[in-house]
Amino acid sequence: MSSKEVKTALKSAREAIKNKEFKEALKHCKAVLKLEKNNYNAWVFIGLAASELEQPDQSQMAYKKAVELEPEQLLAWQGLSNLYEKTDQWDFQVELPNVYQKLVELYASSDKNKCYETIRKLSDIYQSDKEYLKLAKVWLQLLQLKEEEAVDKKELLQLWQQMTKLLSDCLNEEEKDNEIQQHLITAFEKTMVLMDPIPGEEHKIVSTDYVKCLSKLPQEEVKMKEACESMLSLYPNHSYPLEVLCSHYLKTGVQTEDAVSSFSRLLDLAPSSGLGHLGLGTKALQEGRYKDAIKDLAQGLKKMSSSTGWCNLAEAQFKMQRYSDSAVSCSQGLTVCASEDKELKVKLLKLKLEALVRSGGEKAADQALETFALIQDADKDPVLVTLKGRAYLNKGQVDHALKVLNDSFNVFLKAASQSPDCGEYYFLLGKLYWDMGEETRKDRSKAHTHLLKAAKLDPNLGCAFRYLGHYYREVANDRGRARGCYKKAFELDNDDAESGAASVDLCMEQDDMDTALAILQSVIEKATPGSAKWAWMRRGLYHLKVGEHQQATADLQAALRADPEDWVCWECLGEAYLNRRSFTAALKAFGKAHQLQPSSIYSVYQAAAIKQTLGKFKEAVAEYLQITAQQDYVPALKGLGECQLSLAKSLMEDCRDGGAIDLIQQAVQNLFRAVELRPDLSCLWKLLGDACTAVSNVSPNRAQVLMPAPLAGLDPNTKSHTLTQAQTLKVGERCYARALKLMSEVPSLWYDLGLNYFRQASLPCPTEGDQNSPSLLLEKAQQCLKKAIMMDSGNHSNWNALGVISMSEGLENFALAQHCFIKSIDVEPNNVVAWTNLGTLYLKKDNIELAHNAFKIAQSLEPLYVNCWIGQALIAEKVGSYDTMDLFRHTTELSTHMEGVKGYAYWVCSTVLDKSNRDSELYRYNIVQMNAISAAQVALSKYTERIQSDPVAFIMLGYLNEHLQLKRQALRAYQRSVELLQSKSSTEELAFALGNYGRALCTSGQLDEAVSVYNSTPLQELSDLTGLALAYCRAGLIAESINAYERALAVASTEKDKAYILTALALLQHRQGHVDSAKTLLFKCSMLKEPISESLLCLCALGLVHSDATLASAALTELLKQGSASGDVVEQRCLLTCALLALQGNYRAVQREASRAVHSNPGNPSLWALLSRVVPQYYPRKANGGAMAGHVACLSSMTQGKRALLYSGVNQLANGRHSGEDKHRNALRTMQRAVLLCPDDPGTWAGLMAACHTENTSCYLSGSAPCRQGLEQILMSVVSEKGVCIDRPLAQSLEGWVLQQAVTGLMLGGQLEQAEALCSQVLSVSPEHPAVLLSLRQVQCHRLLASSGGTVLPDSVLEQLNNAVIMNPTNLGAWHWLAEVYRSQGLLVQAVMAYRQSLQLASQLGMHSSQVASLLRLALLALGPCMAGVPGKDWTDLILEATTEVLKLDSSPMALLFQALLQYVTKMAARETRRLLERLVYVPSQEFPVTVVHVASWYLLRHLHTKNDQELMNVLLQHAKMNGDQRLLNFYSLVASSSS
Repeated sequence: MSSKEVKTALKSAREAIKNKEFKEALKHCKAVLKLEKNNYNAWVFIGLAASELEQPDQSQMAYKKAVELEPEQLLAWQGLSNLYEKTDQWDFQVELPNVYQKLVELYASSDKNKCYETIRKLSDIYQSDKEYLKLAKVWLQLLQLKEEEAVDKKELLQLWQQMTKLLSDCLNEEEKDNEIQQHLITAFEKTMVLMDPIPGEEHKIVSTDYVKCLSKLPQEEVKMKEACESMLSLYPNHSYPLEVLCSHYLKTGVQTEDAVSSFSRLLDLAPSSGLGHLGLGTKALQEGRYKDAIKDLAQGLKKMSSSTGWCNLAEAQFKMQRYSDSAVSCSQGLTVCASEDKELKVKLLKLKLEALVRSGGEKAADQALETFALIQDADKDPVLVTLKGRAYLNKGQVDHALKVLNDSFNVFLKAASQSPDCGEYYFLLGKLYWDMGEETRKDRSKAHTHLLKAAKLDPNLGCAFRYLGHYYREVANDRGRARGCYKKAFELDNDDAESGAASVDLCMEQDDMDTALAILQSVIEKATPGSAKWAWMRRGLYHLKVGEHQQATADLQAALRADPEDWVCWECLGEAYLNRRSFTAALKAFGKAHQLQPSSIYSVYQAAAIKQTLGKFKEAVAEYLQITAQQDYVPALKGLGECQLSLAKSLMEDCRDGGAIDLIQQAVQNLFRAVELRPDLSCLWKLLGDACTAVSNVSPNRAQVLMPAPLAGLDPNTKSHTLTQAQTLKVGERCYARALKLMSEVPSLWYDLGLNYFRQASLPCPTEGDQNSPSLLLEKAQQCLKKAIMMDSGNHSNWNALGVISMSEGLENFALAQHCFIKSIDVEPNNVVAWTNLGTLYLKKDNIELAHNAFKIAQSLEPLYVNCWIGQALIAEKVGSYDTMDLFRHTTELSTHMEGVKGYAYWVCSTVLDKSNRDSELYRYNIVQMNAISAAQVALSKYTERIQSDPVAFIMLGYLNEHLQLKRQALRAYQRSVELLQSKSSTEELAFALGNYGRALCTSGQLDEAVSVYNSTPLQELSDLTGLALAYCRAGLIAESINAYERALAVASTEKDKAYILTALALLQHRQGHVDSAKTLLFKCSMLKEPISESLLCLCALGLVHSDATLASAALTELLKQGSASGDVVEQRCLLTCALLALQGNYRAVQREASRAVHSNPGNPSLWALLSRVVPQYYPRKANGGAMAGHVACLSSMTQGKRALLYSGVNQLANGRHSGEDKHRNALRTMQRAVLLCPDDPGTWAGLMAACHTENTSCYLSGSAPCRQGLEQILMSVVSEKGVCIDRPLAQSLEGWVLQQAVTGLMLGGQLEQAEALCSQVLSVSPEHPAVLLSLRQVQCHRLLASSGGTVLPDSVLEQLNNAVIMNPTNLGAWHWLAEVYRSQGLLVQAVMAYRQSLQLASQLGMHSSQVASLLRLALLALGPCMAGVPGKDWTDLILEATTEVLKLDSSPMALLFQALLQYVTKMAARETRRLLERLVYVPSQEFPVTVVHVASWYLLRHLHTKNDQELMNVLLQHAKMNGDQRLLNFYSLVASSSS
């Protein structure tokens, strides 16, 4: 190849590269290289092409080959740089700086701009790789080029500034290169030379950076000082250069005049500068001015933390003997000390060790030993070992100290002889003697001698004076000298808490409170938060002692900040809170103290006492029991008894007498334990008397108290005895007498004793003997109260009690009583009790006006005091006011008072018995809205619990219980009233009670006892005779019942009573089968002047039972003429109307009638339940509405809701609502709730079984596995078990249905053998059960058809099946099944006959839905032959006949569909066909079933396609798209494709 060809090939390669045909370019280049191996351009082109083809290694090799051939040519170097830049390979990146360096050399002479650009790229690489020396050199190269180019001065300045910024990072590197530092200094110097103006803001910034740079270079100290001075001359107000200089002087420790000048100048510029203060403080330390040093160093360290500064501060504090502060400063210095500054760290540790040892105290000694362990090789340093020994001495561990010091006495003695003026060695010797063994402790003279010597040699050694104080206080018993020594020690060292506390304690012992407070005040003023605990606590206790509780609380809180774990301090704080009545805070404080010290009984006791004060008696009892379980602590036993007595009184207020007596008994036991320990305490005997007297409020037969034998006056060696109420009160009398014996001048004890006598006199059966007669006891009570008044005439309670006693039965000194009440009011005008008692006195004397005024004043004084309201109620009752019942009701709301309860119960019973005012506004308010019956029943139950001898109360309670359907409680109440009246001579009241008792027995099902009780009455009252008749009737004694009713008819005085009795006789006659007699009696009843609706209801029901629609209609018409009704009567009328409509065959009107009743009475849940009940039976199309009606009934009434829930579930079953459609509202969930609410109702279990069958059926239809298999037999057994509680015929029908349902479920699941086995099992128990036999035949037929593959059944089998169905004449489903068997065998005529038989049966039974089902099945059967094209009009006529009958009964979409299909078969192209089908297709959503709409849509499409009516087909298809009927769209596609 010639050179021309080479050029041509290179040109071709260039063109290929230009056209991005890189592979083609490679071919041309390789062709060139075959001839000319060292062709530079060819290698460059190969490198470029390989780079674009992502072959970096080949590209690199080509470029390097080109560079070797022509190293001074730019092209290959540029290509190599581009390759390295775009390829992320580490080896390429390593070589890239060399390439850039070469390019810089080549560009320097050719292209300056590219040279500058390359230099910048190279500098970026060096900067990222932290190769600062290379960076400096390349940047200098750039600056040299710029200077040669004579660029602008401003640009050069910018470049030098950039260089300073780039190289400044090298100062942060650990290894510092001097050459780089010189380049950086040069850059700063060049920058500052080029700066303009000077001085200026930019020059100031650069100068600051320059000084900062030099401060980091120790070898440039001279330049740094020069730069700082230069900058200060230019910017005298700028503090930074001074800060740099001060920092330098502090680091080097140089304290020359220049350094001091710098510190002072810095503080002049920045008074808050930490550096300045640290510098001056260090200078002061060196000069021995320790106070100034501490001040300046502390102020400087607040601004900036410095390990050197902390060390200097610690030294200064050590010199000032502030050892604790010195140790703290050392700790701070160690915290901030750099790890590499080991020398400073060791210095701080040694200083801290010595400071801790000198500060004394166990805690400081522990810290000293920890610090000793941190110092390396400390055991080799004798000084440090000595300090360790001293630390053990401070802890009091002399043995350890001796082991450490090894012959410490000789060491200290030798040290003392060598340094006879060193008081510290003598102190250590004295301390050793003080802390040594028993013998030395007995003789403290050696310790005293050495301590005195130490104090004389070093008067500033505070610890020596502290130990001298110990000696004078504990050994010499010289309080004065001890106080002086402690005072001196504390003056020398204000941090010596032990000396300060001892000094204050001695001052307080000597009653020198001023000095003690002065010391405490001086300490507290200097104390920081969280310190000086001893001072705060002692001052707090002082304030607590003098009654300044607020200040005591604040001081004790401050003490706790210093030591939150001091339980004693917490107890003191609790006392302070308690004294200022802050009970909750005190409770928390004592709780914290008990938490810290569980063994402290005082904390628990105070907590219990506070809870007792706050009225938390149950919690207080638990706390007291915790104490008494550990020891017999009298205050705790007293508090426990008080709390139990208070709890008993609160239970008595609620008439819970049994619990109250138990608590009183416990209180007596605990108080007796306290009395045994301290019989000299009057308060304990008084509390025992209170506990015994408290039993007077309860019923005598409940007041049986277990009393300790000594307290009961019996043999102390015997066990406790149970005392009666009177005996217990007698014990209380003796307890009060014992208390008076101890403190006879206490008026309250005479008051309590007087009340005890009064309570004894008030007992229904006082103790025997003349001395305990009521009159004598009342005189004693009167004398006691007079004695109390003589001692304390200003106590209104004493006057009031004397007045009550004076007006009581037996004394009845009303004048004295009035005087006492008035006197009590004079003493205390706001005396609600005295005003009420005065009103009671006036009421007793029949002075209504004065009584009303007195009660009114009492009400104004205390509106919540129940007695005054009872008085007003009694006045209202006496004058016949309408407000009487309301007033009595208000008394029961305020509290349970026996008089108020009985009055309210009486008025409630009276109002309820008066049936004439049931519709009045007053009755609705007082009885219904106020829930009076329940309230009165609860209150009267409490009354009879307290007062068990009042027969009238028990009669009223029984009546109220009857109203609330509490049959057992009513029976017990009536029984108790009879028992009480039988012991009295009141015949009339006993007869009334027996009548009520008999009625209760009859209601509860105890019929024989009821008959016996009624016969024990005179049987002169109508209620007794009718009650006896009802009891006979329920017992099955019809003849005796009729006889009793006839006797009652003779006694009846009103026409209404006679009507009721005649109605009852008619029912009994009908029960005996005398229908005509029953009708005659009912007609006779309706002819009375006052006819009753019940007789008409019975007459209507009689007509319905005997299918006499005329009689039922006439009776119902007469019933409706009586006007509007309410409650149960409305439901009965609606039910009878619906039954009559169903009897007449007007099934659609049944639902309408129930709906009309609901609309008229929307608040009646029974009507909603009735609507839900009739819908699935007579109008299943509205099953969704029926389910909603049941739901409304559930929400309206729990009683109706239980049954309505079952109706709602049946409606959902009728509507086909399963979980596949709605997971939340479906038949299964509803039936599950019904079973949960009514587990004893077999109907709910049967409904649950049907719901499970529905769920399984939906699973089979959807192709999924059923989830509820295997439940049939379980649910069947449950229904049989629960069916025992209902009527036997209904139970048998339900069991038959459940069996059929179970068999159907098993057959649906393919479990034919199990189904047959189930039927056989039932037949083994009931061989003649026709329904079971039918189910067995159905299963056997199904198995036969399945095994024979659908072959023809023999005639004998068909005959057996027919006989099985005939044996179940009322089973409509059986006839439907038989018809289906006939249809499967091709016996269409027999199938028609079976359907007609089911239709006739449904008509006879009045089953509307079954009639519709039979007709539709008959129409569907006939539609088959018509669709198959069987000739003849019989099947056509049968379809028309059946569908017409269905449409007469109800609107049926299925019947309309059958008619439309018949029209399609007979006249497919007719316009009527399209009209009938469109009527089914174009209907609102959910009005017709989806299946009906889809079938009609398919046939309408075929009709339109036959007529080729594309326009109407498009309308139909658009409608299908809107409703999501994808199957119709697919069908249209098939029809369209087949026609094309």
